[in-house]
Amino acid sequence: MIGRASLIAGLLLVLSSPVWSYQEVSVQNGGTIKGQITITGETPRPMAFNLVTIPDAVYCGRISTGTGWRIVEDFIIGSKGELKDAVVMLKNVEKGKRFDLPDVRIDAIDCDFLPFVNVLRDKDKITVVNMDPVEHDIQGYETARVRGARVLFNRPLPMNPFHKVVGMFGKNAHTHLPGEPMVEEIHLQKERNIFVMQCGFHPYMFSWGMVLENPYFSITKTDGLFEIGEIPPGEYQLAVWHPGMKEYLEKTVTVEAGKSLTVNFQYEAPQGRRSVHEMHENPHFGMELLGEGVEIIPSLRKQIP
Repeated sequence: MIGRASLIAGLLLVLSSPVWSYQEVSVQNGGTIKGQITITGETPRPMAFNLVTIPDAVYCGRISTGTGWRIVEDFIIGSKGELKDAVVMLKNVEKGKRFDLPDVRIDAIDCDFLPFVNVLRDKDKITVVNMDPVEHDIQGYETARVRGARVLFNRPLPMNPFHKVVGMFGKNAHTHLPGEPMVEEIHLQKERNIFVMQCGFHPYMFSWGMVLENPYFSITKTDGLFEIGEIPPGEYQLAVWHPGMKEYLEKTVTVEAGKSLTVNFQYEAPQGRRSVHEMHENPHFGMELLGEGVEIIPSLRKQIP
C-alpha cells in the first residue's frame, strides 16, 4: 500500500547528524527562538482518490469534493503563505530542559488520521483509536530516501461499535465515541527519524511522525508561527521539516541568555505533478458504480480542488 504514497515517502530526507546523548539539566536564564514558516508559489497540486474505487465511499465521502473525489490535504496554507504542520527543531543539543513529550494518540475520525504530524522519542508508543463506524487497516512504515521504506507494523483497526448515527450516511448527525485502542511501539533503525502511517483500506488517510533527540521543537499551526524556549545559550542548527517537501531548511543560530531571537523560514512550493493520484475524468469509474440512488455527499465538509 505504501506504493500509493510513494511520492510523499520519496520526498523525505533523513537528518544525517551524529547521535547525541541528551542530558537533562536545570536551564537558568535560557533564550528563546520564535518565527514563522511560510511557503511561496502556487498551491501544490494535491493527491486525490476516486471514492467509488475505495471501500466505504458514502461514509468517507462526507469529506469530499462533491464530485466523488477525496483530496489529501497535506498542504494547509494560509492567505499569506502561512504553512501548517511544519516541525521546527534544534539539532545536536547536548543538554537542556527536561525531555518529556506527551503520549501520542492518533484518532481515525471521518476517514482521516488526526493529528497529521506528531513528534515522539524512539521506542515511545503511539495509540491509534478508531472513531468511525467502518474498519481501518493500520500500516506503519519507517522511511528513508535511499534505502526505501521498512514495515513497522500492519494491523486491522476494527469498526467502532460505539459510534452512534442518526439517519442515513451523508445526511446525519454523528456521535464519535472511542473504540478499542491499538498500541504500537515505534523503534526506528539507525539514522532514520521519520515514519508514516497509512490506511490500507482508505489510502488517502496519512499521519506522519518524527523521532526527536531533544525537547527543543515546535509544530506550526494555521498561522505558521513557532516558539521554542528555555534554550541554553550557544550556537545551534535550527531546522524545519514538512511532510510534503523534499528537503529540510536550516539556519545557524546563536542563542543568548535571556534574549529572544526571531528566525523566519520560507519554502518554495513544489510545482507540477506530485503523484499518480490526481483528479481526472474516467468514464469507467463514475458514480453509477455505487448503484441506483446511492450518492456521495460532502455533508461534513466540501473540499476545494
